[in-house]
Amino acid sequence: MGIFLQTVLGAADSTAQVAQAASTAIQKVDELSLWSLIQKGGWILIPIGLLSIVTVYIFVERWFVLNRAAKSPENLLNNVRDQIHGGNIQSALMLCKSNNTPDARMLEKGISRIGHPVEEIEKAMEGVGKKELSRIEKNVGVLAVIAGIAPMFGFVGTIMGVIKIFYNISLADNISIGIIAGGLYEKMITSAAGLIVGIIAFVLFHYLNFTADRVAKRMEATGLDFIDMLHDPARS
Repeated sequence: MGIFLQTVLGAADSTAQVAQAASTAIQKVDELSLWSLIQKGGWILIPIGLLSIVTVYIFVERWFVLNRAAKSPENLLNNVRDQIHGGNIQSALMLCKSNNTPDARMLEKGISRIGHPVEEIEKAMEGVGKKELSRIEKNVGVLAVIAGIAPMFGFVGTIMGVIKIFYNISLADNISIGIIAGGLYEKMITSAAGLIVGIIAFVLFHYLNFTADRVAKRMEATGLDFIDMLHDPARS
């Protein structure tokens, strides 16, 4: 009977020790915060972090520019047409100058060339349109570059970590799961960070491009309508 009790008590102690060890392991996992992960990622996270800051800055700055450009005043072309048909060229110019939009600046250039051949007016408006689109799309291409190089930085960090792992194994002359897993999970952080920044930059780049394309199509339609008005001034 005594031997049986000792066996039971020994098994209970072993179970308690296993449970305590598991609890300690879970507590350590819970204590693995985002900041600790960043610290374990190493210096390669510094350029990835800088790329993320640049991504946010470019997106916010370009978003405000595109948001203003997308808000074309309603009936601008109709009001300009009414002023031109009434012979009030200066009033039409002032109407365009009072609207700080790409459409208005393009129409202003066309109105200022009234009296010249239509082909010359069209060419002048096209030049202004290209200049406005270039201003709108400024720095947007940087997001595409970041989308490409951020994951590369992450992969470089991971490869450097793997090299360090095998170097430590060669020094220890021992293949330990702890050495491999501990170093590898830390260096995989850089790959994850690089991919996250790259994906965000990729999505924001295409969003801004899509918005810029909508503005470009609207400007093109406005320019064509203005040229049609000059070809057929009697049409309302």
